[in-house]
Amino acid sequence: MEQVQELALARIAASDDLAALEAARIDYLGKQGSISALLKTLGAMTPEQRQSEGRAIHELREAVSAALASRKAELENAALDAQLAGERLDMSLPAPPRLEGSIHPVSQVMDELAEIFADLGFAVATGPEIEDDWHNFTALNIPETHPARAMHDTFYFDRADAGGHKMLLRTHTSPVQIRTMVADGAPVRIIAPGRTYRSDSDATHTPMFHQVEGLVIDRGIHMGHLKWTLETFLKAFFETDDIHLRLRPSYFPFTEPSAEVDVWYRLEKGRRVLGGSPDDGKDGGWMELLGSGMVHPKVIAAAGLDPQEWQGFAFGCGIDRLAMLKYGIDDLRAFFDGDLRWLKHYGFSALDVPTLSGGISA
Repeated sequence: MEQVQELALARIAASDDLAALEAARIDYLGKQGSISALLKTLGAMTPEQRQSEGRAIHELREAVSAALASRKAELENAALDAQLAGERLDMSLPAPPRLEGSIHPVSQVMDELAEIFADLGFAVATGPEIEDDWHNFTALNIPETHPARAMHDTFYFDRADAGGHKMLLRTHTSPVQIRTMVADGAPVRIIAPGRTYRSDSDATHTPMFHQVEGLVIDRGIHMGHLKWTLETFLKAFFETDDIHLRLRPSYFPFTEPSAEVDVWYRLEKGRRVLGGSPDDGKDGGWMELLGSGMVHPKVIAAAGLDPQEWQGFAFGCGIDRLAMLKYGIDDLRAFFDGDLRWLKHYGFSALDVPTLSGGISA
């Protein structure tokens, strides 16, 4: 045993890396190791032999184990020192450049909308931007003679799909409502933000713009649910409880009854600020913000649902317009100019993630 210990300690001391040290451990203390073999002989010894030889075997194992642990620590410390020496930083180098780039106001507002409506139990749904006229018009109860189908208002492609439907760039995100109801059935509670396209361009209109649609389909839904949802959304989005709505009767082919939603604003230094009421005596007025209504029974039926069983409401508004109102942007065309100076001024930090607890527009 003295010879085994002498050879083991010499081999351990000569191990110059962890792989060689592990091989030595296996040869001596592994299941088939020489010291493990000595330990297995204890069972056949007499009590007197265990008192003498057994103690010597255990002392041999302890000595080899201690030598292995000590050498392992030495090798690991040496490897760490070499790694630290190789990863040394040159503190004389100049500081890295400041992070550049901003989140576009439209992207920020989309995140704000998703956060608010997620708290109300809404999911975010998406659909294709290249649509067919059945999803974009027919299923939404928009007749063939409706002006919205005209060439001067809609971007059509010169081809049709396999079913013979004309292909076009969607004019609103309402087709997502149809696709969601057809795919998932009812009940439904979604918002559908995304790009939309119409042939129009001025300070408040662009050929491509962003819309968000909201849809709720369930049993027993009525206009009161719609009004409460819109009030809750606008108070959270504009971060004020001082919001007064007015629902004006209107007409949309896909809702009945339909209502335009107006919000009261007051004038502060020539700028419209949402809040206040017609009774506070300050300069202000009603501003149209979005369209809404109860989903038309024909739309529910077109999606394969029974309008006698299911009812719902829908609403839609321009995301770009919401951004303009909230963040004081006066020209819609600037959203698409690609001017880095504009984006640096109106953009948001990537760390400004909207949360209801931390602040929607932190």
